Amino acid sequence: MAECSQVDSSKASRHTMDKSITLPPDEIFRNLENAKRFAIDIGGSLTKLAYYSTVQHKVAKVRSFDHSAKEAASDKLYEISVQEEVTARLHFIKFENAYIETCLDFIKDHLVNTETKVIKATGGGAHKFKELLERKLGLRVDKEDEMTCLIKGCNFVLRNIPHEAFVYAKHADSEFRFQTTHPDIFPYLLVNIGSGVSIVKVESEDKFERIGGSSIGGGTFWGLGALLTKTKRFDELLQLASKGQHTSVDMLVKDIYGGSYGSLGLTGDLIASSFGKSATADKEFSKEDMAKSLLHMISNDIGQLACLYAKLHNLSRVYFGGFFIRGHPVTMHTITYSINFFTKGEVQALFLRHEGYLGAIGAFLKGAEEDNPNQYSWGENYAGSSGLMSISPDMNPMQRARSGTFDMLEMDRLERQLVNLSLLQDPSSYIPDTVDLTEDALAREYWLDCFEEALDGVVKRAVASQPDMPESVERAEKFRQKYRHKLQTLRHQPFAYGSLTVRSLLDTREHCLNEFNFPDPYSKIKQRENDVALKFYQKAVRTLEALSWEERQFALVRGVLAGNVFDWGAKAVSDLLICSVLESDPEFGFEEAKRQLEERPWLVDSYDQWFHRLKGRPHKCALFFVDNSGVDIILGVMPFVRELLSRGTEVVLASNSGPALNDVTNGELQILTERIAAMDPVIQAGLKEDRLTLIQSGSSSPCLDLSRLDKVLAMVVRERNTDLVIIEGMGRAIHTNYYATLSCESLKMAVIKNSWLADRLGGKLFSVVFKYEVPAGTGGLTEAAAPPSP
Repeated sequence: MAECSQVDSSKASRHTMDKSITLPPDEIFRNLENAKRFAIDIGGSLTKLAYYSTVQHKVAKVRSFDHSAKEAASDKLYEISVQEEVTARLHFIKFENAYIETCLDFIKDHLVNTETKVIKATGGGAHKFKELLERKLGLRVDKEDEMTCLIKGCNFVLRNIPHEAFVYAKHADSEFRFQTTHPDIFPYLLVNIGSGVSIVKVESEDKFERIGGSSIGGGTFWGLGALLTKTKRFDELLQLASKGQHTSVDMLVKDIYGGSYGSLGLTGDLIASSFGKSATADKEFSKEDMAKSLLHMISNDIGQLACLYAKLHNLSRVYFGGFFIRGHPVTMHTITYSINFFTKGEVQALFLRHEGYLGAIGAFLKGAEEDNPNQYSWGENYAGSSGLMSISPDMNPMQRARSGTFDMLEMDRLERQLVNLSLLQDPSSYIPDTVDLTEDALAREYWLDCFEEALDGVVKRAVASQPDMPESVERAEKFRQKYRHKLQTLRHQPFAYGSLTVRSLLDTREHCLNEFNFPDPYSKIKQRENDVALKFYQKAVRTLEALSWEERQFALVRGVLAGNVFDWGAKAVSDLLICSVLESDPEFGFEEAKRQLEERPWLVDSYDQWFHRLKGRPHKCALFFVDNSGVDIILGVMPFVRELLSRGTEVVLASNSGPALNDVTNGELQILTERIAAMDPVIQAGLKEDRLTLIQSGSSSPCLDLSRLDKVLAMVVRERNTDLVIIEGMGRAIHTNYYATLSCESLKMAVIKNSWLADRLGGKLFSVVFKYEVPAGTGGLTEAAAPPSP
């Protein structure tokens, strides 16, 4: 959310307010010089603008040296270059209609692209402002059907934003309970509450039907409310309602029968007649009480209607939107109460974080059909999105009416199309994150403090990664300010970007780093680690081969765990081990890491079950999600992989598509594996015979969401009949996926490198999680006892 500054507030009036605004272009209309298609949704009070732009940003690329040529004069395995890359971004901006002229003037003055000839328009104000749009922008206005745009926008956000839908719980510790979106978003019921009510059944991308509606909607509440209270502003009317007591005006069951009506199952507190007391009571009723009674009357009517249609069409997913909702707590609460009552809790009222943008998104998609934007996956850019505002009436209740407030949403087109991992046991109930910080106040306070304390170190690392760019200091400072502001926002509004988790805090930091052109702050550290660790690979393999089969299996596991200690994202580790490794002897550091590991029995210890399983038939194919560069991937993971290959198991190594901390990327892993293959016939044969495959995961995060994986990876996993999934690392196996249940065997390995988290789990620093699981009902082994939830 960005605020505009007043130029001369003494001269501003209701009719000239739009001329008194100075827009900060870098915060609102971002990248306007590269804007192409435009769409606009103009409602009764708010305008939503959408446009597409191409964004140029820096990316870190690696290129292998030709070690047979003179090019390889140094010992470096590969070179790193920072290149420019162009990607697509969608921008959505929401502002009050009072500022429409100034915004249009600003767009006209800064619009460079002259290819744009048309602006798609929808909403009730599209006709009213048609002449203004054409005159100001010089574009032809092409009006689109409002309901079609609304449905297209709703499908888009449900498909691309994981924590888009939420349940509102007024009296819970967290008002917002974000829902996991089912992989198949259809069918659903959309109840759009504008002036009236439209109830739409959506069955597919292009198939929907208005199955019902009502003339009693938001306009009814606003109109009757204005007559009853003399209050003309919708938000002020809701504010009155939030302070009122409807029981002063409504006649309850107990007012008629003296208590409950047991034979009909009616409790005494139920409303028997809205405004019933006003006919007989000889007194004046307060504006607040009348507004509250009216709100209940309208909401209960809409809720009952929605429930009847949902039951008639056998639909369990019911989304509510429209200006009546617009994120207001009092309307969401009354709608939720009504739905719970009429369905006896069988149907939940679902609301959308970006409900106000649906029309603009849909209008934009209609204008971009030739590019088929739905063939891509899109992701919310946290660095450029304002997030969901605080909506509690007790916290700045007139926030929405404040002049000069703009909301922004940005969506980046992802390089890869993302899909579910087919091996998830129940994709509809899969929740990647282990702890929801939105609901866990103690954990939220710790992790927000932790990320803020780490900020100075991240800034230093970012500057050090670009020593030849003097302006990097200034950019790093801007990153610091942006990310610190995001953390402050999340302290007050932890629900701003959906469920607040360690993963979302890490992803927000990566987004902010990319925003200021720091694509890979750890690239040089990873390069040095990879170079030195490779020198000890053959010795590590020889040591393992000298062991008996039984000893080797345990040594391989300890090697993966010890390698996983080498994580630049963990302060305790960087202080203890990594610096010494880079400056002196990585072999010593690897052995030291083994000594730091917890002795068996581990905190979570399924090793005996895993060892017993290894005595049986080999797995058909193992999918291995890897973690860190350097010692981890080279001395820990690769020996484990060669053992699987030697057993006859095919292996798919899944690594990050883009950089995050010191995690190995697919580009780096390709070069590392090629070099290892040159000195290891087992790895070489695996590559040559296509039994060892390297595929990017589609992620650029230290954590892992198994519902958003590269489509190619998901296809290979399915084609190869994968029957074992290995997930390594604290981010992928503890912060996420700790409770993920799969339809095949799984192995989760991690070392806890955070003392607070270790204490909460009942362990200590460097405690080990080794969690081997077999799906229920297969007659296999069960997992070892787990510690308390993180």
